[in-house]
Amino acid sequence: MVTTTSASAINRARRARLRTASQTALTIMLIALGILVSFPFVWMIRSSVMLEKEALVFPPIWIPSEFTLASYIGALNIQPFARYILNSLFVSTTMMLGQLLTASMGAYAFARLRFPGRDKLFLLYLATMMIPSQVTLIPSFVLVSWLGWIDTYFAFIVPGLFSAYLTFLMRQFLLNIPKELEDAARIDGAGYIRTFATIIMPLAQSALITCGLLSFMGSWTSFLWPLIVTRSSDMRTIPIGLAALQQQQGYVNFPQLMAGSVMALLPIIVLFLSLQRYYMQGIATSGLKG
Repeated sequence: MVTTTSASAINRARRARLRTASQTALTIMLIALGILVSFPFVWMIRSSVMLEKEALVFPPIWIPSEFTLASYIGALNIQPFARYILNSLFVSTTMMLGQLLTASMGAYAFARLRFPGRDKLFLLYLATMMIPSQVTLIPSFVLVSWLGWIDTYFAFIVPGLFSAYLTFLMRQFLLNIPKELEDAARIDGAGYIRTFATIIMPLAQSALITCGLLSFMGSWTSFLWPLIVTRSSDMRTIPIGLAALQQQQGYVNFPQLMAGSVMALLPIIVLFLSLQRYYMQGIATSGLKG
């Protein structure tokens, strides 16, 4: 009996040591991956506050001899970055609100309503995700040009108001909402629109925030389509402004380019950090049921 108890205690101690060792190894691996992922951002910030003659020295100088904001001032003077940021904010916010509206309404129809051909129509809608954006680039440009929207905000916003991916995420989340809530609303006399606005959407807050963040980030970093439909410098967004900054002086001023990149990424980082909890909750919940 004593021998059995001793062996059991030894096994528990061995399992505890193995668990501690595995957790330590996992922690070390995550720290290493975190350092690896954050290294480009640290390098970018470091390069933006140092002198141009030190930025590309090899072997690299890790700590600048002089911390300066001259690169930020130079980038703002050479290119109207304030205008670019305002353009990106307006376009990204408007497109985010539009995509949230269309995606939530489409997801509600595909997840909660019953009509003939619903599932086949949903699969057909999802099939559009398999079409590369480059395939529809020329037809979209011809249509936008025919409408006279070149170099206007309509060209940025209207073609991207619908997103099959966001509709899919919203639908996966709405499938987890109990049907009894809709039945109770229907008994109280609520129609589809009232049920959608007062019952479904408040419960889908985390999914809405997740989809909104994905939409905002996608629009903020979009480069190819804004490049094609932009003519004047006043209509440029942040990615186009960064490309113009590289060509402004005939050579690449590395610290100024890094300063512009920091200004471009800062709103996205702040937005993600402030909404990270909702983002993780929305991603996790959207995949519970399919």
